[in-house]
Amino acid sequence: MALAKGPLYKLNNGIEMPALGLGVFHSEPEKTAAAVRLAIADGYRLIDTAAAYMNEEQVGEGIRSSGVAREHIFVTTKLWISDYGYDQTFHAFDQSLRKLGLHVLDLYLLHWPVPSAFENTVNSYKAAMTLLADGHVRAIGVCNFSPRDLDALIEHTGHIPAVNQVELHPFFNQRELRKADLKHGIITQAWSPIGGVNRYGKTATKELPDLLSHPTIVLLAKKNGRTPAQIVLRWQIELGNSPIPKSVHPERIAENIDIFDFALTSEEVQAIDALDTGKRGGPDPEQVSPETFPITIQDSVR
Repeated sequence: MALAKGPLYKLNNGIEMPALGLGVFHSEPEKTAAAVRLAIADGYRLIDTAAAYMNEEQVGEGIRSSGVAREHIFVTTKLWISDYGYDQTFHAFDQSLRKLGLHVLDLYLLHWPVPSAFENTVNSYKAAMTLLADGHVRAIGVCNFSPRDLDALIEHTGHIPAVNQVELHPFFNQRELRKADLKHGIITQAWSPIGGVNRYGKTATKELPDLLSHPTIVLLAKKNGRTPAQIVLRWQIELGNSPIPKSVHPERIAENIDIFDFALTSEEVQAIDALDTGKRGGPDPEQVSPETFPITIQDSVR
């Protein structure tokens, strides 16, 4: 990963993935390409998108215009739940590749476990296993899987995901899930790593204050000469998580990756750990079904 900032994590199949990446959830398509291009210039080498974000084409455009060779950029996208099923997965994967303008994907994730139709989830994961075996993708994984979901998937497929991407921030630090992931050798990746879901999510926990204004975070930021966001992202790295903060603002994109020249003490990490409320800001994965998000992925490519 030439000119990348930060360490690389080795996945359970030996593939290396940058520790921190740019997320593009809620990034408007007209701003996404520029954000990706800026992020790569700032040293990001992991870009995370999804079919349901409706900006895969713009992510591909940003990568191509970055001036950095494709092999030095780790690209993730996700299969949407309306396309679950064995044969449907191959079609959806091909469509994502066409939109991204790629021949090979680095990481393909199932977006939700969908416990109410878990057979379809399993069939999609088996299709992803075939894509992996055939060399179309370098690693596969899941999003929002509980320890119980992981155990069920592994039992039905005989395969251990490389990554489990979940809501994870100091107000919801997923301690037990992280233990389960570690037991299986799965990298825990954090969406909403600085608690943004509590500000913009439809099911946000309204009684929680803004994480970045919390006295503990503000105090640690002043002590370390950093911004609150940098403190929280460094906490994620200290825990061994892979955070993927989202932004389209140049100054925040640069700020979010500038966290690899300092460290938090164990006492500081524990102080942030103590902020956990056990309350998620996003949807409960056990309740998510195709009816929860009536999104259909369009088949067109510009």
